[in-house]
This record gives sequence, structure tokens and C-alpha cells, in this order.
Amino acid sequence: MNDNPLTTLFVHFATLSLFAVGGANAAMPEMHRIAVESMRWMTDKQFADMFAISQMSPGPNVVIVTLIGFHVAGVAGAAVATVAMCGPTCVLAFFVARVWERFKHARWRIAIQAGLVPVSLGLIAASAFVLARAADHTIVAGLVSAAAALIGFATRLNPLWVFAAGGVLGLFGLV
Repeated sequence: MNDNPLTTLFVHFATLSLFAVGGANAAMPEMHRIAVESMRWMTDKQFADMFAISQMSPGPNVVIVTLIGFHVAGVAGAAVATVAMCGPTCVLAFFVARVWERFKHARWRIAIQAGLVPVSLGLIAASAFVLARAADHTIVAGLVSAAAALIGFATRLNPLWVFAAGGVLGLFGLV
């Protein structure tokens, strides 16, 4: 790969954008692999912190890409990473949408659309697993993550209450 960090960011995120079925969160495991394991731009903790910031900030969840780019190459890196993650998929979506609408009642389109749902869910589940591994360094933290996932799945409780409970546990030094 090129030694220029801007080129490296662009190539990685432009390629990744085309495989992010289900959005940026679906591509999280690969982003983690690139940023932490392959390129060693950051640590697990830094990646988990950037993910947390991107989820708390208003706007799309693709903000993590901007934060990674900024961490690697400042403002130029943030711009390049964001354009690389959004640009190719926007162009592809523009052209595919025109064809997709033309065949809205075709059996193959309905089958593809139904097949993409479990793929997206699997990618998002893999993202949750990678982030939990990166953030949970103690048994208690792992149990808190598992309990939060279980509560989120099994109840209709507002996630903010779960986050508040996690914050209280952190305040008392339990996680």
C-alpha cells in the first residue's frame, strides 16, 4: 500500500464502503481490523472510544469514519475518509436505484431484498461482538455488555436507561 496516509485511507474506506451492507456499523469489524490490527493506527480502547463518540454525536453513524480519518491525518484525513466511505456507495446507489425501481415486482428483486436482511443483521451482530471485545477488558464489563444486549433484545426499555445504569456502574468503579 502507498505510504501516503490519505491514499491509504481513501483506498481502504472506498473499498469498504462497497461492502457495508446495512450501513457503517455493519462494516465495523473490518474497520477495526484495518485501524487497529492491520495499520496499527490506534489501540482497541481508542477505537471503542471513537465508536462511542460517533454514536453519541448527532447525525449518521458513519461519523466513526471521520474520526478515524482525523486521528490518522488530521482534517484532510477526516475529509478523505468520509468522502471515500460515502462517495462510492452514493454513486452506486444512484444507478442501482433506477434499475431497482423498474423491477420492484420482480421475484429476483424480492428474493435479493429478503436475503439482504439476515446478511445485514449478521454484519451488525459481528460489529457488536468486535466492539464488546475491544471495550470489555474485565469479566464485570463483559457481563454488563451481555446484560445490556439481553435487556435490549428482550424488553422495550428505552436504551438510555441501560446506558444510565452502565454509567452509574462506571461511576462507582465497577466497570
